[in-house]
Amino acid sequence: MKCPSCQYNETKVIDSRLNSDGTSIRRRRECLKCEKRFTTYEYVENVPLMVVKRDGRRQPFDREKIISGIVKACEKRPVSIDRIETITGEIERTIQKKYDREVETRDIGELIMEKLAVLDEVAYVRFASVYRQFRDVNQFMRELKLILDKEKK
Repeated sequence: MKCPSCQYNETKVIDSRLNSDGTSIRRRRECLKCEKRFTTYEYVENVPLMVVKRDGRRQPFDREKIISGIVKACEKRPVSIDRIETITGEIERTIQKKYDREVETRDIGELIMEKLAVLDEVAYVRFASVYRQFRDVNQFMRELKLILDKEKK
């Protein structure tokens, strides 16, 4: 670390402390040449996760869009907002663990459908009908048949 006073390249750390919310480290340093003391902060550098849309466009990941989609699918269903928040957090953690810089909307949609299939079948079908862009009743019926087949097993 370069001294801000004399620009000397060697300093020693006198004290290190985690900030109150745990997102940075505060360090007191002393220059080994001029003996001036100064404070530095270390932060984790977060590279924003980008979402690759179907048409190839990219935009920053936004958890609010996941919440919005799930809320629409669960409208008038017995699903609490707390449960929706929990599912969204699970999806977000899975995405952050599995993907480094980019994730396709297809992958996000599949994760949402996995969670909704367990949570509420009606919400699942609602979400799937928009996400998979059903064009006719036959596509809709195929999806319902998959659900019914899973229940029989």
